[in-house]
Amino acid sequence: QVQLEESGGGTVQAGGSLRLSCVVSFPILSINTMAWFRLAPGKQRQLVASMTSAGFITYADSVKGRFTISRGDADNTLYLQMNSLKPEDTAVYSCSAKEGGWWSAWGRGTQVTVSS
Repeated sequence: QVQLEESGGGTVQAGGSLRLSCVVSFPILSINTMAWFRLAPGKQRQLVASMTSAGFITYADSVKGRFTISRGDADNTLYLQMNSLKPEDTAVYSCSAKEGGWWSAWGRGTQVTVSS
């Protein structure tokens, strides 16, 4: 069972930056797809960014050009660099691993709050 633990959330002013980390308890390259999701109050969970083991990356339209997903293969860590943050980016951000065709492992999440 893959275990995930996020860190790096916090409170920043609009226009600021944060870098989220997700430590994976399993060789990250052996996982089909890793991703960052976010959940804001009153909204549905949104896929923010994903990366396959081959390095194929996708982003939600709302974060393109501002967020960058990456991974550290040696330390089995998934990252999300978030720049030019907006108040609407406020949410709990969670990382997830896709195995067997579904998002089977989740971290507990880290809160990101962007003040205007």
